[in-house]
Amino acid sequence: MRRPRLAITLGDPRGIGAEVVAKALVDPEVQDACEAVIVGSSGTGLDVAESVGEWNPAGGETLAGRLAGRAIERAVSLALDHAVDGIVTAPIDKHALLVGGYADPGHTEMLARLTSTRTAMMLASDRLRVVLATTHLPLRDVPRMLSREVILDAARLTSDGLRRWFGIAAPRIALCALNPHAGDRGRFGDEDDTLLAPAAREAGLQGPFPADTVFVRAMRGEFDAVIAPYHDVGMTAIKVASFGEAVNVTLGLPFPRTSPDHGTAMDIAGKGIADASSMVRAIAFCARLAGIEQMGNEG
Repeated sequence: MRRPRLAITLGDPRGIGAEVVAKALVDPEVQDACEAVIVGSSGTGLDVAESVGEWNPAGGETLAGRLAGRAIERAVSLALDHAVDGIVTAPIDKHALLVGGYADPGHTEMLARLTSTRTAMMLASDRLRVVLATTHLPLRDVPRMLSREVILDAARLTSDGLRRWFGIAAPRIALCALNPHAGDRGRFGDEDDTLLAPAAREAGLQGPFPADTVFVRAMRGEFDAVIAPYHDVGMTAIKVASFGEAVNVTLGLPFPRTSPDHGTAMDIAGKGIADASSMVRAIAFCARLAGIEQMGNEG
């Protein structure tokens, strides 16, 4: 079986994307795992195979967001045309993406739009797997956007992903509660009783369980993944447990996509001190998923 060919985007050119990609490309694990196709803006100090324009710091946030968005579009086009087997994305700045002309709140939503699919965001490490039912929303909008259909979609995508890419034949998936103490029988909100619990039963999930215990139970081996109702409750858990070791995996796409578990880190960009370990893990993991896809297609 040939080495997977992966499109690797450089993210926001003001951040550490080009640096961590450059460091990852010379890592023996990455060199053994895949053939890399670098997609992004020229002028970042890294040779790109697929240029989406020239980076000039004078262009500021608007140009940075525009180039980052174009790189994602180009990488998706390559994947849909089967020119690459998967995508690894360096971090973007979400406000820059907006002022650069893209209304998508983040990578996950943009990838879903470009591929016309339903997706879910999973962060996975050796210790914990967390999937988000809702992604980049203001906290005040979560109760309105968290519906039966959203929970059922997240459950289906999580179950399919655990079977397809993690080799778990009968996934044990827990649903994290929305309210403190899972609402405490309505004292702190009734959504867990009226929405989450019925949806969990319908989807074959366990729970909802309070956020202050469910992730600990998963880390102890009771569950294969936890579905979190909103961004920060899930991301806080996985990043406290495994920061620098977790990989962001988009479930539901027609190709594998991963990214590191950190942001653009503009405060240290250009200093040469960025840690590339999460990018190495993201590339190696995407290559492994692409290999699984190749075996499935051949079978």
